[in-house]
Amino acid sequence: MNLTVRPMGPGALLVTGVDDPAGWALGLRALSVKGVIDVVPAAETVLVTGAVDALAEVRARIAEVRPVPAGVGGTLIEIAVRYDGADVEQVARQLGWSVDQLVDVHTSGEYTAAFCGFAPGFAYLTGLPDVLHLPRRASPRTRVPAGSVAIAGGYAAVYPRSSPGGWHLLGTAEVALFDPASDHPALVSPGDRVKFVAT
Repeated sequence: MNLTVRPMGPGALLVTGVDDPAGWALGLRALSVKGVIDVVPAAETVLVTGAVDALAEVRARIAEVRPVPAGVGGTLIEIAVRYDGADVEQVARQLGWSVDQLVDVHTSGEYTAAFCGFAPGFAYLTGLPDVLHLPRRASPRTRVPAGSVAIAGGYAAVYPRSSPGGWHLLGTAEVALFDPASDHPALVSPGDRVKFVAT
């Protein structure tokens, strides 16, 4: 990795050139630098917030960070899915499969939360089998129901609330993904692992 670290105001650093932002963020957290407030991975970067002294220590110790490999660490979360999504039959036809075959492939392995964004509780999950790497829908929907289990590009996700969206909808999960009243509002955090289970 060829990491670049630059300040984002007086209380944050942005780390770029990170091959695996979620794993790198877990590795940085493992250093337990006193005064670091948060470590937030994104698709290609990691934002570190904290006190000035803590950020100086992060800069000094950046070479000590050992990324945690995908699928190691984090919490394993099982999500039950009814494969009744609006696009499940169309996606199966596009691949030349039955719906049962599509479900078998989608549930065949574990996914890892790479980062969160778009909406509170929306985790971008890596580990989607290559054959399911489909482009976003040509025409996004104005409303995707809460709990929709979807795929697009190289990611899988579950919509935490009703919102517009252009992903392919495979099913529905009856799960609370975000509770602002909880000490840990998001059910799935970066580095967590997700297993979809057909019901």
